[in-house]
Amino acid sequence: MNVLIAGAGRLGTQIAQVLSAARNEVTLIDIDDDRLAELEGRIPVQLVAGDACEPALLEHAGALTADLVIATTGDDEDNLVISLLAKRQFSVPRVAARVNDADNAWLFDGRWGVDVAVPAATPLISLIEEATGATDTVALLRLSKAGVDVIETAITPQSRAVGRALGDIRLPEGTVVATIVRDGQPTVPDPAIPLRAGDELLLVSHTATEQEIHAAFQ
Repeated sequence: MNVLIAGAGRLGTQIAQVLSAARNEVTLIDIDDDRLAELEGRIPVQLVAGDACEPALLEHAGALTADLVIATTGDDEDNLVISLLAKRQFSVPRVAARVNDADNAWLFDGRWGVDVAVPAATPLISLIEEATGATDTVALLRLSKAGVDVIETAITPQSRAVGRALGDIRLPEGTVVATIVRDGQPTVPDPAIPLRAGDELLLVSHTATEQEIHAAFQ
């Protein structure tokens, strides 16, 4: 699946990490060159600098062949413009947009090219599930085209993983850590990073169950 994500803030970056770990082709767009420089080499996605509200920029980023566009900027007006361009000018099959201000929610519908309107407070996994059209409820998310599950687990103060390096945790076969969310920010899952209470991990697996993932960390 080819995915364009407009907005390289915390939410957009987390979505990019999860979807790229699930073997999707992901392009992350942001107008802030410094933000993209911070991400360079840290996440396995294509980074494009520029204003996603500009048709030429969207075309350059691959909108003509995108299966999904997700607008996650912090500005509702920008998210609406991006959605409208994606749907009307580039005929993107599925468009999801983040609603930052609840008072603007009524605008986020088919008139503006939005297939899925997601409130800002929606959990990450739920947002991805709605955006991709996945409906599997056994794990938090199943990306059927990739044939993998994305499973979330949290490190509690009682977890035996607290203080241990990520690389020392024995994971089920066919399982990788996509990202560690620490203090609200996505963190590169370096094997040497020590796990802390409060960390939230998103893992991608071909075979493991939620119970097996939780058991590895709890």
